[in-house]
Amino acid sequence: MRRYGKHTDEDDVRVRPNRKGNRPRTNIRPKHEDAAEGFVLTVDRGRITCLVEDRTITAMKARELGRKAVAVGDRVAVVGDLSGAKDTLARIVRVETRSSVLRRTADDDDPYERVVVANADQLAIVTALADPEPRPRLIDRCLVAAYDAGLEPLLVLTKCDLAPPDTLLETYAPLGVRYVVTSREELADGGAADRVRERLADRVTAFVGHSGVGKTTLVNALVPDRMRATGVVNAVTGRGRHTTTSALALPLPDGTGWVIDTPGVRSFGLNHIDPSRVIRAFPDLEPGTAECPRACSHDEKDCALDQWVADGHAEPARLYSLRRLMATRERREGD
Repeated sequence: MRRYGKHTDEDDVRVRPNRKGNRPRTNIRPKHEDAAEGFVLTVDRGRITCLVEDRTITAMKARELGRKAVAVGDRVAVVGDLSGAKDTLARIVRVETRSSVLRRTADDDDPYERVVVANADQLAIVTALADPEPRPRLIDRCLVAAYDAGLEPLLVLTKCDLAPPDTLLETYAPLGVRYVVTSREELADGGAADRVRERLADRVTAFVGHSGVGKTTLVNALVPDRMRATGVVNAVTGRGRHTTTSALALPLPDGTGWVIDTPGVRSFGLNHIDPSRVIRAFPDLEPGTAECPRACSHDEKDCALDQWVADGHAEPARLYSLRRLMATRERREGD
């Protein structure tokens, strides 16, 4: 007769038999010291494409990683079938420490941040000078995200044959952001790709931009053997369909760097940004924040940066640029 509740003892414990015997379960997971090193090329619906030595393999995240996300650019440890043969599947058992993380939220009131790219060195912000019109607020937001992640920004201005770049370049001159200006003709004959490629050597560069600016066309020119679909922009609205649906890492033909093409963005939420990290991109202003009140937004009457600039330690245009970038966290992209 079986007993229940407080009257049970060891003899009443039922053991479910199995063919392999009964072994106690443990939370200790293998460390996989012998795992191979991989580089994540793309992530698509739970399937992760990695480069392992000279082979491209498909993998999935191991259960022991739990909710830890895997992003394009991650350095990972991989076990299992690493042949790269059709219908084989390996497992990612470890994500190595990241040197940088480019993140965004869907909108400013979205509490959930997304990792766009891991381990990048540079963020190429691609914008057209016309057709579609430039969106300075989106550029500002991308700059804030780059500074927060510790990435060096690079402005890539396309379609200079339709409009001059002077006004836009003047806006960002105080920031000292590097830039490349290209035309549609240069994109077609490869001249633009050559000049942009000079800025990418020995770096992992993520490309961002909204639809229709020529981002994916430029990436196709940079890496011609890995052509990606390009879309057609509506001549009236200037809107184009997003032709890049997932981030993809591509090696430059000369082997000196990586290009990461990311999906076209309509907005770049900054809910996750910490202002104290953005100020680090302004080494001429950062020392002046020592006398700022706690949690200073650097755009209030007690901000110590006003006196810092007045004393001649930095140019007023630099402080104006910092405050413009900080303010973009408080305003939606369309404002």
